[in-house]
Amino acid sequence: MNFTPTEDQLAVQKTAREFAQQEVLPKAAEIDREHRHPAELVKRMAELGFLGMAIPESYGGAGLDHVSYAIAMEEISRACASTGVIMSVNNSLVCDPIYRFGTDAQKQEWLTPLASGKLLGCFALSEPEAGSDAAAQKTTAERDPSGDGWVINGTKNWITNGPVADVCVLFTMNDKAAGHKGITAFILPMDTKGVRCGPPDDKLGIRGSKSSQIYLDDVRLPAGLVLGEVGGGFKVAMSTLDGGRIGIAAQAIGIARAALEDALAYAQQRRTMGKAIVQHQAIAFKLADMATEIDAARLLCLRAAYLKDAKQPYGREAAMAKLFASDVANRAAREAIQIFGGNGYVTEYPVERHFRDAKITEIYEGTSEIQRLVIAGYLAKGG
Repeated sequence: MNFTPTEDQLAVQKTAREFAQQEVLPKAAEIDREHRHPAELVKRMAELGFLGMAIPESYGGAGLDHVSYAIAMEEISRACASTGVIMSVNNSLVCDPIYRFGTDAQKQEWLTPLASGKLLGCFALSEPEAGSDAAAQKTTAERDPSGDGWVINGTKNWITNGPVADVCVLFTMNDKAAGHKGITAFILPMDTKGVRCGPPDDKLGIRGSKSSQIYLDDVRLPAGLVLGEVGGGFKVAMSTLDGGRIGIAAQAIGIARAALEDALAYAQQRRTMGKAIVQHQAIAFKLADMATEIDAARLLCLRAAYLKDAKQPYGREAAMAKLFASDVANRAAREAIQIFGGNGYVTEYPVERHFRDAKITEIYEGTSEIQRLVIAGYLAKGG
């Protein structure tokens, strides 16, 4: 792995950092406070090419690599984790599987507007009784007796971007007896008759990222909207989540960096016992540990992205990156509040937001427990 960024990667970092600092960060507290979907920032990300970063230009994307994507995700999530996860879902969970498993016609009709930001996507795998157990799908897809298509019924849970999405990558059970081999993925236009979203979830953190249940009542889809093969949906889901973990690792690193940078700035100006608290060893050691762990998490994340770009196996590395980075984000946010003291516990200062935003990184796109199972599975196979 080359540790020297390319000129393109440095240009992406510069663009993402300037956008994050100048346009995203000034709105982050208000977006969180008002639980507001940042539509104007999503539009700007589309203009900057950040909604389909690793998709070829021929399909509306920026034609960049996954290392560039991880770099940009970190920068934007450092400013606002809500804005970061909107970007992550569209890139990792929507554009990527349509690009890898879609037909050319599907790519032309759906991927091109998604990657260019004309449309926004969501990914519907989780259900009220099927979270970590993704094979326990209860949403059904049955052959439409009146034509060459499918009739879909069920409920999806915790669907990020759901209330604001135009397109959904949807997972269903078409053959319960076949278990995970009976799962089929679809491209679902969200304006299809029978599709409706529940009220937005009232969440602890990432409050500007809208999520909700999606209800599917006798939804009819043509056969041309099957994504991949009938019965091949589990493969689509699992391989998509491998890539998604790179994005969430980068988001977690961004949150951790926000906690460190805000804590360091505060420690340099807050004084006790005649000196800035950064000069107290108890505080300095916290900051040193935070910085070290963030660097380690970033290297894990970039390694996974590098392997994906090199078309080498990266599932284990992505799971390690997501597991460690989410742990680092939560620890950094907790220590930042401790450094701020009482000021860290009030909304006047940003670290309580980082603390709330960090928690979800240990849960979505595979809990930390699932990441450990994934890693252990690779180890058991000698990988």
